[in-house]
Amino acid sequence: MPNVKANGIQIEYDTFGKKSSPPMLLISGLSCQMVCWDEALCKKLASKGFFVIRFDNRDIGLSEKFDEAGLPNISEVITVSLMGGRVKVPYTLDDMADDALGLLDVLGIEKAHFCGFSMGGMIAQAACIKAPTRVISLASIYSSTGDPMLANPTPEAQRVLFTPPPRDKEGFIAHFLDTHRTLSGSGFPFDEAWHRKTGEQSFNRSPYAKGVARQFAAIVASGDRTRRLRTLETPTLVVHGTEDPLIPVLCGKETASAIPDSELMLIDGMGHDLPHDGAWPDIIEAVSRNAKQAMAN
Repeated sequence: MPNVKANGIQIEYDTFGKKSSPPMLLISGLSCQMVCWDEALCKKLASKGFFVIRFDNRDIGLSEKFDEAGLPNISEVITVSLMGGRVKVPYTLDDMADDALGLLDVLGIEKAHFCGFSMGGMIAQAACIKAPTRVISLASIYSSTGDPMLANPTPEAQRVLFTPPPRDKEGFIAHFLDTHRTLSGSGFPFDEAWHRKTGEQSFNRSPYAKGVARQFAAIVASGDRTRRLRTLETPTLVVHGTEDPLIPVLCGKETASAIPDSELMLIDGMGHDLPHDGAWPDIIEAVSRNAKQAMAN
């Protein structure tokens, strides 16, 4: 997989489909490497006529790490942010949006479709706000506006969110499985073998956990985007599962409400995941339809 310098840092990425096709940038969530955008899913999107790009966010996978920034005091970040104050963090979601835009610069791409899940949806939203002319369409999947007053994660979701993975391979994979089993919904079967494969891929690429705290701090410190989202004219699809225990479905509804003329797609029984056995076809079709309608208008 190629590694390039974009926005001043090293970014690992790969691509699917023809370079001559409209580009679609896939952005991963908190603690998720680009392999969480499953290769088969990427190929299915490419078969819809897109040049699909996935990449490792900063501080995860094989992209640049920010060890010199140290670990943020998460309790302080949360407390100060909830009180409306500003807290110094290693970087923000705006910086991560600049990474995504910088990758497009390196690839010689003027504008692209942006599709992100969880934190990746937040980064995609931030990119729309910062550089609306570079985003053809937006797909925000089980994400949020950043409004801290919206519903909180369940205790079980908070447990897996704040429990660091073990350093050994089997422990890491077991934690990966526990996390995704906890975050999945009841409407789709949990494919342990499929998740184990992704967990093993993640460990073999880079079992790096320190960056997760900095990514989480970036989410919290970046604040509420609702007011700025109301100014967007980007054709937008919002996808959310009705049983999301980490970012509850209310967050998806509020995201769709904030972005003018956006489409809200609720998937009954889906949690905070992209279940390949049942949900992929509808999501891929909806993302593709939104993107193609944006190009047609």
